[in-house]
Amino acid sequence: MDIPNEKLIEMYRGMLRIRHFEDRVKDLFAAGEMPGFVHLYLGEEAIAVGACSALEKDDYITSTHRGHGHILAKGGKMKFMMAELYGKATGYNKGKGGSMHIAWPKLGILGANGIVSGGIPIATGAAFSAKYRKSGQAAVCFFGDGAASEGTFHEAVNIASAFNLPVVYVCENNLYGVGTRQRDVRNIEDIADRGIGYGIPGLVVDGNNVVAVFEVVSEAVARAKNGEGPTLIECKTYRWRTHFEGEPDTYRPPEEVAYWLAREPIAPHRKLLIEQGILKEIEANQIEKDVLAELADAVEFARTSPLPDPETALEGLWA
Repeated sequence: MDIPNEKLIEMYRGMLRIRHFEDRVKDLFAAGEMPGFVHLYLGEEAIAVGACSALEKDDYITSTHRGHGHILAKGGKMKFMMAELYGKATGYNKGKGGSMHIAWPKLGILGANGIVSGGIPIATGAAFSAKYRKSGQAAVCFFGDGAASEGTFHEAVNIASAFNLPVVYVCENNLYGVGTRQRDVRNIEDIADRGIGYGIPGLVVDGNNVVAVFEVVSEAVARAKNGEGPTLIECKTYRWRTHFEGEPDTYRPPEEVAYWLAREPIAPHRKLLIEQGILKEIEANQIEKDVLAELADAVEFARTSPLPDPETALEGLWA
């Protein structure tokens, strides 16, 4: 696939935005500045950026409890994201969504979801709506390996196949559902093989290669929009942190963690851009500086924003 240089550069910027955002959230949460729970996307940046780079602004996504990366990759602004994590009135959902439930329909973001597999039927419904309205939109559903064994996964994929819906199911297989190793609870090597049972393509891709993710999702989105139905894509990846911040890392072998840390997705993409003459090193460094400046502004915005007025607690809860 011939990918424009500008798109490759934006992928680099997009992954850096997620990496630095999440790394800063890690420190801020540890310092006690944020309420609730935080599930970080560190190490999986290539999936969100590669997949969302294949979408138009009005295409839909649904996300998970580990959803900061998806929302940033779909065009979310750091300052409104950070304010939401702080529970502030200036956040995307006025502080009521928090880390696990951010939604912004104006960008096609139909919501992160604290319920495992909760976004899968929502994306399927959005795809049904797009087909019914003949809008030309597609939906991409992000979910984890644990969600692939939930009943809603099977029900939704069956409906999408039966009705030939424009939806792409993107499984982020990071090997663990909370602390449960996935090979201990399923008898197949690849979750993508489950596509066979529903008569749809099931594809496996290196989830740490942003270009590979972009190419396979682009093809799946094109199929969806051409009326050829859904695709199941399994992205092999790894989360650097434990399931949630503050959880003891007692279930992952240190050598396994070290192996995956060495396979991180951003440095190889940066190297590729420089070696191919798409970016100079000084330009790559400047992009990172710009991302860090955006992040600093976002933290300041969140810290100085007001908390929600208790009288507004019930506003915006119903359609």
